Amino acid sequence: MALRAVAFDYGMVLSGPPVPEAHARLRQITGLSEEAFEPLYWADRHAYDRGDLTGLQFWQKFVADAGLQLSEEKIEELNLSDAHMWTSFNADTVAWHKQLKQMGLQTAILSNMGDTVLEIIEENFNWVNDFDVRIWSYQHRMAKPEPAIYHLLLDKLGTAPEETLFLDDKLENIEAARHLGILGLQFSTVEQLRQDLITAGLDEFLPLP
Repeated sequence: MALRAVAFDYGMVLSGPPVPEAHARLRQITGLSEEAFEPLYWADRHAYDRGDLTGLQFWQKFVADAGLQLSEEKIEELNLSDAHMWTSFNADTVAWHKQLKQMGLQTAILSNMGDTVLEIIEENFNWVNDFDVRIWSYQHRMAKPEPAIYHLLLDKLGTAPEETLFLDDKLENIEAARHLGILGLQFSTVEQLRQDLITAGLDEFLPLP
């Protein structure tokens, strides 16, 4: 069965690495060391991505859990700096998306995403609207690697699992997709993606990035 759709994660696939200046600003506002900051940052990230917390609530909880005393203005600055941290983009994967569209394939974004981060992304990147399907986790109250979000992707694309390729930088998300029969490739670099497509025989159906 031929490939009909390619779905991309946003973070570290369509986006580049976190913007260093924004990350530094988070550390500066909180005054926390890297060792103290990172566990607190990721502790409730899944809840934020699922829409169980808004961006503002996420940072209010972060500040409380860290035992910090910060004004509401500083907490809002944390929220916005966090969002700006994800506003670099991978020009190569974005360009490859255009190649796929030109070949008539459907494209999708399937991303664990919180509300404030998405707001800033949409303000900065008009190209996200060029994807046929956009699934931002918080809007559906589910997040990868939950099976339901992959079923939602297939329903919106109207494709069978074996007709759908999914790219994500996190292995657990790829394994969850593969468990449902979706073709999954773990993304690291465009060069590795090119080789993985060839190895999987997908260059028969897709242009190489």
